Amino acid sequence: MAVKIGINLKNHQRIIILHIKDRFFSFLCIKSFLMGYTVAIVGRPNVGKSTFFNRLLGERKAIVDNVSGVTRDRQYGISEWAGKTFNLIDTGGFVSGSDDVFEKEIGKQVLTAIEEADAIIFMVDVTAGITTLDDELAEILRRVIKPIFLVVNKVDNYERQLDATEFYIFGFQQVFFLSSISGSGTGELLDAIVKLIPEEKVEEKVDLPRFAIIGQPNVGKSSLLNSLVGKERTIVSNIAGTTRDTIHTVYNQFGKEFILIDTAGLRRKNKVDEDLEFYSVIRAVNAMDEADVCLLIIDAEKGITAQDLSIFSLVAKKGKGIVVLVNKWDTIKKETNTARDYEKQLRKKLAPFNDVPILFISATEKIRIYQAIEAALQVYDNKQLKIPTSKLNETVQAALENYRPPVVRGHAVKIKYVTQLPTNVPSFALFCNYPEGVKQPYKNYIENKLRESFNLTGVPVRLFFRKK
Repeated sequence: MAVKIGINLKNHQRIIILHIKDRFFSFLCIKSFLMGYTVAIVGRPNVGKSTFFNRLLGERKAIVDNVSGVTRDRQYGISEWAGKTFNLIDTGGFVSGSDDVFEKEIGKQVLTAIEEADAIIFMVDVTAGITTLDDELAEILRRVIKPIFLVVNKVDNYERQLDATEFYIFGFQQVFFLSSISGSGTGELLDAIVKLIPEEKVEEKVDLPRFAIIGQPNVGKSSLLNSLVGKERTIVSNIAGTTRDTIHTVYNQFGKEFILIDTAGLRRKNKVDEDLEFYSVIRAVNAMDEADVCLLIIDAEKGITAQDLSIFSLVAKKGKGIVVLVNKWDTIKKETNTARDYEKQLRKKLAPFNDVPILFISATEKIRIYQAIEAALQVYDNKQLKIPTSKLNETVQAALENYRPPVVRGHAVKIKYVTQLPTNVPSFALFCNYPEGVKQPYKNYIENKLRESFNLTGVPVRLFFRKK
């Protein structure tokens, strides 16, 4: 499989052409400031990319090992610095000209990540010096018209600082010396990255709910859009300024009006190759940034997969509403409690955030697709919910009486006051004497009580415990 990457400077459009067995897949990628900012970490194997990825995310998400080639699957996450957030992609180690099937696939995925990201972190290892693979990847990156941050890793003493200067020969303007393990030097790099992230712009746009149809390839995303819109195109219109490979359609039927963001252009009926799946995930992540509510479609026959759970987790982290649609339900052999048992198992896998609408649909047969839209509109309303402070405090005080807060160093935690914060996601500040003493299980308890008292189904909830 040959990969060709071209850049069309007109209208800032970027085109990727994948030549697969004499078949061409062409994807038009249109850059827009509406997208979330995406940063990809690239480099040869075993330079510390995954360690750095974990540090920026503040969690051990990527597997780290001294053996090269451990990262074969791409990792996705959200990092925050100085009040700004950006999408982060950890790629596998780049090896060119390899006969190994995994290394070939990783190489193609690295090129895709370079093309799709807004900025690139090119990581090298000071202890190994400049290698042939570093040279080859640097040559590729020099032809890329976007910010490149050359990061020399494992620089943790003065001698290594001197050794790291040899990497200036690559000719990149922005060079940073750091240590992924200790974290030294990461602040300067993050400062440089967030400077490139534009401030949120207030734009004049149609004030309609935005629903993103997301999910893995071939689960029925296009079928759902086509069934909802129908063949009569007079009732819909396309919005100019669409973002990267997504299609925006205004839906206006049966007294309902909203914008559908479709990410279903990339699929093959017989088989989905790894790099195509990787590309679709990037688009799904980007579509989330625009949406108010995400319609996550899963295949009823396959069930929810690890990648589905990863996308679901990202939706929650981004504070978007979510509705889970189990598609192709008409193909499932059913007994008396099939749907009930299926939903029970699904909610168990989605825990702890499983207070979401789950509908069993068939996009092709138009089974319950309009109920799915009703659920999405309800979640959108839930996301806008403003709860009076008096009712909030009544609910929390009742919860405190039923289950007392923990004791910290002999002192009982006392939650004295709660108020809703003016944010896009339902967020609540709880003022208490020992905020650090409130652990996650008790936070989950308070959140569940709020969900029981107020309609927050399908919406992530943020709790902030502050010192009173």
